[in-house]
Amino acid sequence: MSKIMDFEKIERGARRTERVRNVIIYALLGLWALVVLFPFYWMILTSVKSYSAYNAEYIPQLFTLSPTLQNYADAFTAVPLARYFLNTLIFTVITTAVMMIVTVLAAYAFARLDFPGKNAAFVVFLSLMMIPNELVIITNFVTITNMDLRNTFLGLILPSITSVFYIYLLKENFAQVPDELYYAAKVDATSDMKYLRKVMIPICRPTLVTIAILKVIECWNSYVWPRLITDDPNYFLVSNGIQEIRENGFGRENIPAMMSAVVVISVPLILLFLIFHKKIMAGVARGGTKG
Repeated sequence: MSKIMDFEKIERGARRTERVRNVIIYALLGLWALVVLFPFYWMILTSVKSYSAYNAEYIPQLFTLSPTLQNYADAFTAVPLARYFLNTLIFTVITTAVMMIVTVLAAYAFARLDFPGKNAAFVVFLSLMMIPNELVIITNFVTITNMDLRNTFLGLILPSITSVFYIYLLKENFAQVPDELYYAAKVDATSDMKYLRKVMIPICRPTLVTIAILKVIECWNSYVWPRLITDDPNYFLVSNGIQEIRENGFGRENIPAMMSAVVVISVPLILLFLIFHKKIMAGVARGGTKG
């Protein structure tokens, strides 16, 4: 009887310890969530303050009693923000579509096809990840300039249609598909393209979706290359449009208006991530797992 009572005490102590540990963990996670989300809250809060109210605050206020949406209306009139959105959409859709084709074909070749020097070529290909991005930008700038493609969508898109990391990620995912499926397809006289389209792509769809979403985010946030290769406002993207708004739109001192433009530009990406975050995590985890 005493052993049973001792066991129950130990069990109650273990449950109490588990509850305390969970409380501490969730408290720390909640605190970290507040730290991460506070900049977004501050951005939205500032965007609904009037210019006069913002400047009248000697001590920053964590709320406002007189929110206004006028800043959002001004964001589309001070500069052609709608055109920047359209340019970014064209750039993002075309770049992502072409990159997906290049990535799928390259990853399939490295993962499934046999050709002389494949392993050496893949090692050299991966070594490109060690080259500083600044050197690549300089080379791309010289190439695009010599081709007379500055201030064109083609000049914006061409340097972004491939990615060593995405090809490596998809190649590892393709390599997890059992070889028996490939041999069986070959027995049935299935071509490599048909096998890729009918078998590999459907099986690896989560990783493909992840790559597409990450590329969309990358294109939407692209700043250095578009800023370098375009000086015509007709080809500005939203990231460069922010700088244009700051310099020639609201002015450097109108912080609430600037924040409203940042909110407008950030919302599509935030929604995209909230909708597909599970697929992104699953695809990345699957791409990095062998077996």
